[in-house]
Amino acid sequence: MSGLLNLGSLIFGLAAWILPILSLMRQNKVLREKWAILSTTSVGACALSLCLQIFELNHRIKIQDWAALLDTSQAVAAVSVLLLAVTIILNAVVLSVFQGHPKD
Repeated sequence: MSGLLNLGSLIFGLAAWILPILSLMRQNKVLREKWAILSTTSVGACALSLCLQIFELNHRIKIQDWAALLDTSQAVAAVSVLLLAVTIILNAVVLSVFQGHPKD
């Protein structure tokens, strides 16, 4: 179970970063027109990634794996802050690029 939670968290975290980058690339007209949906989905993927990490910590508490909690808690906290910060920055850039600009 632990492996699936971590894998899911990684996948959703990557999606949180990839979706706004796709919006910024603007090569595809459909992506250009759907920037708000992609940004919202990106923030949702970030939230799901962080939730999966909380579930992972909860699982470790339930099985009383204190050593794993002590070994990983600092890294999980740091990476969670990084994920959230980069997601916010990427989506803020998307918002600033597309807000108020007419469609090409």
